[in-house]
Amino acid sequence: MFLFKKIVSNFFFPVLLGLELLLLGLILLWFTPRKTLGKIVILLGVILLAGLSFIPFADMLLTPLEYRYPPLTSLERHFDVKWIVVLGAGHKNDPRIPFTAKLDRPCTVRLTEAIRLHNLLPDTKLILSEGGAVGQVPGARIMADLALALGVDREDIVLEPLSRDTEDQARLIKKLIKNDRLILVTSASHMPRSMALFKKTGLRPIPAPTDHLVKKDPRGRDFGEYFPNAEGILKARTAFHEYMGLIWAKARGQI
Repeated sequence: MFLFKKIVSNFFFPVLLGLELLLLGLILLWFTPRKTLGKIVILLGVILLAGLSFIPFADMLLTPLEYRYPPLTSLERHFDVKWIVVLGAGHKNDPRIPFTAKLDRPCTVRLTEAIRLHNLLPDTKLILSEGGAVGQVPGARIMADLALALGVDREDIVLEPLSRDTEDQARLIKKLIKNDRLILVTSASHMPRSMALFKKTGLRPIPAPTDHLVKKDPRGRDFGEYFPNAEGILKARTAFHEYMGLIWAKARGQI
């Protein structure tokens, strides 16, 4: 089921979905008498790719996810919290590069925010959660290497190296901390799904979103943002990934 989810979801991400429409349109044009339909499908593919690479439109998709929970700036009510949980976000265990480069960018941002909170709440412990492929170093261990290098004491680090997805993380962390309260650190777009899954297991997470992709500049948008570009596609892909994850979790009764 895990592999099925990972493979099938790719067919609904913006770039591949647009290419699928373009390919279908070309097939209709070249190999069927339905030329008009083929032209319409090609037009839809172009509109899809162009629209989702348009940053203002991609921001509209992503904003409801990223700003559902505010950043955790005040800790006055959370000094009794024992755990800060960091959800991993991918890694590449390439032996040619230092461990600081092995974590994918969202994972590094999440870990940095967790360490900031840990420094403000020194009695907490960090739970670093991410597994890895069979025979590979799990992401949790690479996260631990970076946390140690940034000054976190080894005794303040707990590893959860077995999870494959957010559902696994919620279930395995529940076994570690039972009913204790926790601060949950993950990307802002991922926070709605993570909170729902963690609450479903009976955990009591306090959201600490970070790694926001939608950011307002008081000077207004850069002129280049009004042209299709790769940043818009990245934001749209992130939104698609999270909306599909929410739909999948609801369909399976996980949230």
